[in-house]
Amino acid sequence: MYNFNYHRPSSVADAAKLLSSASEGKLLAGGQTLLPTIKQRLNKPSDLIDLGGIKDLNTVKVEGGKVVIGALTRHADVAGSDAVRKAIAALASLAGAIGDPAVRNRGTIGGSLANSDPAADYPAAVLGLGATIHTNSRTIAADDYFKGLFETALNPGEIITAVSFPVPEKAGYAKFPNPASRYAMVGVFVAKGPAGVRVAVTGAGACAFRQKAMEAALAKNWSAAALDGIKTSADELNSDIHGSAEYRAHLIGVMAKRAVAAAG
Repeated sequence: MYNFNYHRPSSVADAAKLLSSASEGKLLAGGQTLLPTIKQRLNKPSDLIDLGGIKDLNTVKVEGGKVVIGALTRHADVAGSDAVRKAIAALASLAGAIGDPAVRNRGTIGGSLANSDPAADYPAAVLGLGATIHTNSRTIAADDYFKGLFETALNPGEIITAVSFPVPEKAGYAKFPNPASRYAMVGVFVAKGPAGVRVAVTGAGACAFRQKAMEAALAKNWSAAALDGIKTSADELNSDIHGSAEYRAHLIGVMAKRAVAAAG
């Protein structure tokens, strides 16, 4: 591990100032990805800016037909929230199946979305529910947020502060987890609500994406059977030692049907 300057600001504004003045500053939320890469000397920040002291970022609220979750809210807190379970049970279920207990009790929703790991769970919920990402300077629609492998629409120095999810009429999530890491080899989130019918896929590509053919089919007939015969092209899907692109393409169909069944 390299030497770095450690900061623990008490406000988002102070964190933004520290980040802008650092030569190679990094924000620390849950640290589930950043700290291992620093230990492995794959990341060399000049300054580590710990957001853990900003209490306003650790909140869960239901207001105006939306579930609003602060960026520093841990996965375990989302999973255990009565408000989230009542409003969007599928979101609480998703959070409760992220990684293992150690990850769920440290990892945060904002950190997950800022990192945008291609196999992370939250991107499927954000895209599937048509959520909005709030930052210290603007709001970003889910459809505009995910850009590519570990790439998002965040600008340099921009800090996620919250995510707001419209409460759907129906929603469900199903994933095929890697048996070792519990990351999603393929995860599919389906929803029917204010943002229409949406089907979002994670784990299969460079970043989360929508499956438009499945959305069209479910808009006509909300049932698992409506997805019969709909295939996803394996072109540009991930292929590694855990599964080929063709295998992941097949899993998208299987997980989508399970998600619809879970949604009811």
